[in-house]
Order: sequence, then C-alpha cells, then structure tokens
Amino acid sequence: MLPAAYTEPGDFVREGFAAAVRGRCIELDLVFTDPGLAHLADHSIPDRLHQEQILPARACGCALWLGGISLGGFIALRCAAQFPQDIAGLCLFAPYLGSHIMTGEIARAHGARLWEPGEAAEDDDERRIWRFIKAHDPRAMPIHLGLGRQDRFADRHALLAAVLPAGDVDWVSGGHDWPTWRRLWDNFLDQRFLPHRAHG
Repeated sequence: MLPAAYTEPGDFVREGFAAAVRGRCIELDLVFTDPGLAHLADHSIPDRLHQEQILPARACGCALWLGGISLGGFIALRCAAQFPQDIAGLCLFAPYLGSHIMTGEIARAHGARLWEPGEAAEDDDERRIWRFIKAHDPRAMPIHLGLGRQDRFADRHALLAAVLPAGDVDWVSGGHDWPTWRRLWDNFLDQRFLPHRAHG
C-alpha cells in the first residue's frame, strides 16, 4: 500500500489497516511503503518500486496486489501500466487521476472508452495511466476502486468508475480522509479475501 501525499507508511498502522487484517485472521502479508515522492518529478518511482518491492514479492511466489490512496493510487496505476505482468490486482482508494486538464479532456470525450489518447510522451505519466485504463481488461487484472461520495475529487473518480465492472467499485459516504479510507479498507478485505477463505 502506497500512502497519500503528506502522509507516511506508519499512518496505515495508526489507522488500523494492519489490525483489520489480524482481526479477520486473513493470511495476507502487508507492506506499507514510502515510494519516495521526491522522485516523482524524475519519473523513476515505477522502476524503483519494481526492483525494490514488486520483483522480490514475485520471487517469493506471492500474488501481489498493489494499492494506494490518493497520490499513492496514481503511483500504483503508473506501476501497473508499466509492469502489468507482475501485478495480480489493484486496490485504489480515491486515486489521484491527473490534472483538471487531463480529466477534463476525458470528460469532454464522454468518457475513457470514447477518448482518443494519441501518443504519450515518455514523461507524460497522466496520459500513460489513462491509456492503461482505457485498454484495461478486468479479467486480467481486477481494479478494486473505493470512493467517498463527498470526496472533493468525486467527479474525476467517476470517470474511472464508469469503465470498471459495477462490482469492483465501492462508494461509501465520506470525504477525502482517513475515516473514509478505513471503511473502504474493511470493505475491500471482506469482499476480496473473506469469501475466498470461507470457500477455500
């Protein structure tokens, strides 16, 4: 799990994310990591995460879900766009989806399915993410999207929600804050892991 801007990995523990897994007796290894936002501008985060976190997990035989909140969700999407073969699924809570210019372009096209992305420059992370979203096959990599109805970015989130299967989108009452994200985490665990454990 990758944290939101101005938060840190320890906040996941403080907000009960690890306790929620223990309380459900789910066999799930958690890694709350700092992606090094200082490297966001040089576009090196996906490669660094792939080398330092994703490849070691895959080498251990783990089915890896990559998750993130807000800006952490943006980074998770960026990694998935570059290394889809190494990621089993995405867990995104209120992900940052690009500038108003980028999301406005998609909205004017009446959604990502009808949007024509054109060529993406090597450093255009926003366009690369939306090209990934447009071509995304949920059978190959599920995206669990958790959203607060009162989130100040809800209109942008709706653009992503519109291209996902309805069962992969979880709207709850709440804003862009930890109490909302914790409710979404509980729902994610219950939906994605408890049914498999109960029927395994």
